[in-house]
Amino acid sequence: MKTSSDPTVQPVPASVVEQVDAADVTLSNPKRAVISLGSNLGNRLETLQGAIDALEDTPGLRVKAVSPVYETEPWGVDPDSQPAYFNAVVLIKTTLPPSSLLERGHAIEEAFERVRDERWGPRTIDVDILAYQDVVSDDPRLTLPHPRAHERAFVLVPWHDVDPSAEVPGRGPVAELLAGVGSEGVALRADLELRLPE
Repeated sequence: MKTSSDPTVQPVPASVVEQVDAADVTLSNPKRAVISLGSNLGNRLETLQGAIDALEDTPGLRVKAVSPVYETEPWGVDPDSQPAYFNAVVLIKTTLPPSSLLERGHAIEEAFERVRDERWGPRTIDVDILAYQDVVSDDPRLTLPHPRAHERAFVLVPWHDVDPSAEVPGRGPVAELLAGVGSEGVALRADLELRLPE
């Protein structure tokens, strides 16, 4: 009996099986990333929740933890010149590379009509990548970790809440950095809550 030359019935070479398995492992091996959210225009809580939901709706991304909400004064501007911010930090797992994650963050900002007309200006939503795995990169488009994360209490306080053992790559443990800058001006809003997407 002649064996069929139909390629569909031939055994798949072991090397091909290994490649497929390796690719599959890569896909099921998401990277950890930390994202900071801030809003000081409009319905701030609703906007933060909307941004979290939009992250969760991103293919290849899952929101794993959401910090409490903190209220903080705007950074780098005169006191009372802008409304106070609501800030939160989100832990995610993603198969997206940092550049795609950045694009998604910008798309979420645009969806909420974020206007970039002045540095440190008021904004409906600010989506910042604080860290991506242990990556340290000085790419001007996306510096990792975020170049000012280690000195901002409004980032470190919620980050420490959601991941007490976290480290800022190249800078050290979040707990130590937070002890250095202190948490003055970062007020917990225990009356407010952000939901982890279903």
